[in-house]
Amino acid sequence: MAFFTSGDIAPGTRLPAERQLAASLGVGRSAVREALAALEILGIVVVRPGSGTYLRDGVSELLPRTLSWGLMLGAPRTRELVELRSGLEVQAAQLAAERVTDEALERMRANLDTMAATLDDLAAFVEADAAFHREIAAASGNQVLQELLQSIRSLLRIWVDRALTDEGHAAAALKEHTEIHRALEARDPAAVTASMQSHMDTASRRLLLGLDASHWRECIPKAVLGLSLPGSG
Repeated sequence: MAFFTSGDIAPGTRLPAERQLAASLGVGRSAVREALAALEILGIVVVRPGSGTYLRDGVSELLPRTLSWGLMLGAPRTRELVELRSGLEVQAAQLAAERVTDEALERMRANLDTMAATLDDLAAFVEADAAFHREIAAASGNQVLQELLQSIRSLLRIWVDRALTDEGHAAAALKEHTEIHRALEARDPAAVTASMQSHMDTASRRLLLGLDASHWRECIPKAVLGLSLPGSG
């Protein structure tokens, strides 16, 4: 948050490119991308297509709103977000079962290959995992659903990054994703629903284990901004 409120960046100025922000903040570019999406939702920045991302005027007045978001969410609201995400992921997969293209399936296969190659690199594994889910959301053909999922993922990002703690968890997640992909290839809505629901049940349990209410006030404002993710990609 200090990055945006220290005065080093004047209101209304264009923010550095994603690559520069990632380097200066010590995070991956995808984390910066998701953080900027959350900042846009919160009214801290404005994205001008073809021009860039700009800090809104009066950001100091927006700071209390940003902090209130984090405090408003709290542990109970976060659990509700996890439930909502689970339902939306299942719905996206159901739609994708009817609409997915061979090209999208190939991209998902590439994500799976990356996951298999990075079982010992959890940050890279999480990136490939997230990319796999983004492909499913895009394959659903429902833009509103896709944007809702992206917003929820941005708010939950820090907990998603903490959910996978060892290679055993990663291997289990890879198996779950492979089953989803197999069901999508078969264009089998029932199998897709069952495999995604099973995955989300497991993933949600893993995610909620990382939710430590005693550290909430410290973590969530940074999590919303994507600034507390050193080492994540």
